[in-house]
Amino acid sequence: MSKQSAKEKAVVLRKAGKTYSEILKEIPVAKSTLSLWLRDVGLAKAQKQNITQKRLDAALRGALKRKTDRIALTEKIKKEAAIEIGKLDKKVFWLVGAALYWAEGNKQKEHNIASGVKFCNSDPLMAKYYHNWLIEYCGVTKENIQFEVYIHEGCDIVGAVDYWRKIIPISLDVPIPVRIKKGNTASYRKNKGKDYYGVVRMTVRRSTNLNRKIMGWTEELCKQFMLYSGVV
Repeated sequence: MSKQSAKEKAVVLRKAGKTYSEILKEIPVAKSTLSLWLRDVGLAKAQKQNITQKRLDAALRGALKRKTDRIALTEKIKKEAAIEIGKLDKKVFWLVGAALYWAEGNKQKEHNIASGVKFCNSDPLMAKYYHNWLIEYCGVTKENIQFEVYIHEGCDIVGAVDYWRKIIPISLDVPIPVRIKKGNTASYRKNKGKDYYGVVRMTVRRSTNLNRKIMGWTEELCKQFMLYSGVV
C-alpha cells in the first residue's frame, strides 16, 4: 500500500469512528505520522462520543486486568508464605498470643501497678485469636471476659455489635456496651463506611496477676531473642 493510499484509508477509518489504536492495527505507521494525517479530520458529535466510550472501555479493561493480576499475585504469595510456616506446635501458638498482647494489650505502669488484662483491636482475626488464646493458654473462663465496642458516631452501631458477636463469637446473653467516639465525621478517615465495625475491647475480670505473668512471658521472649540474635 502506497503512503497516499494508507493516508486515505486512515482518514476513512477515522471518520468511521475508529480510535488511533484501532487504525494502527490496520495501518502500521508511526503514531506521529498518523496524528499528522488526521489532525484536520473533523468528527461528528456521535463519532467523538463513540471514540471517548472506546477509550473508557479500554481503560476499564486495563484496570480490571491489573486488579485480576494483583489478586492472583497476592494469592500466590500467601500460599508460598503458608508453606514456609509449616506445621506449628502448641508452644508457638502460646508465644504468638503473648506477643499479640505485648503489642496491643494494656501494660502495668509505675503509676498503675494493679492494671488488669485488657486488649483492644479492630482486626477480626487478631481478636478471635486472642479470645481463644485467653481461654486455651491462660485458663480464663468465658464468663470472666467482658466486651465493649468502640465506634465513631454516625456509624452502624447495631451492625458492629452483631459483627463482633459472630466473629469471636460472643453469646447473645453476654452484654456488649458500646462507647461512641465523637469526632469530625466529615474527615478523610478510612475507618468509616459499610465495612467499618469499630474496635472490640476484651477485659478479663480480676486479672492483675495474669497481666504480670504475660509481662514475664514477653520479657523472657524478648531476652531470649536478643541472646539468639547476638544483640546485647
